[in-house]
Amino acid sequence: MTTHAPAVVLHGIAKAFGGVAANRDASLEAAVGEIHAVVGENGAGKSTLMRVLAGGHAPDAGTVQVHGRDVTGWDTRAAIAAGVGMVHQHFMLVPTLTVAENVVLGAEPMTRGRVDVAAAEAAVAALARETGLAVDPTARACERGACARSRSIASPSASPRPASAAGRITRRACASR
Repeated sequence: MTTHAPAVVLHGIAKAFGGVAANRDASLEAAVGEIHAVVGENGAGKSTLMRVLAGGHAPDAGTVQVHGRDVTGWDTRAAIAAGVGMVHQHFMLVPTLTVAENVVLGAEPMTRGRVDVAAAEAAVAALARETGLAVDPTARACERGACARSRSIASPSASPRPASAAGRITRRACASR
């Protein structure tokens, strides 16, 4: 059996909200190519632990390493730039954006200082082909069925490259049905 160096190491993670401990001495290691499931009852701290990894929360104690680099307390932009993203348990889409715009949100491809929507759409279309998902990258998230179809790929880490600056995306409201 081949052993691989860990791609992700969370060690001794503690995170509390007020007086309520969400994580207490939580640890996890995962190598490149490994798939892990973090399971437990509601309120067990699974989402909190993943938010610590993805830069959504800084831990109160413990360390986070990605590819051997200490990234403890990093923010979501740094996590996304390193290829770490999170598909949230409670699905978070901006309903007025397209599937492609939601997928790259936070790491928009840029061309001459503007969001390159065509590049985002092409990247999402390629990802859909690669994974076998039937997804229309140009569909508005609020359009019927777009949420369910885009759910599996709406991860900022799927974007073609991290943005060097926050871009503007034209937001058009969906017509009411």
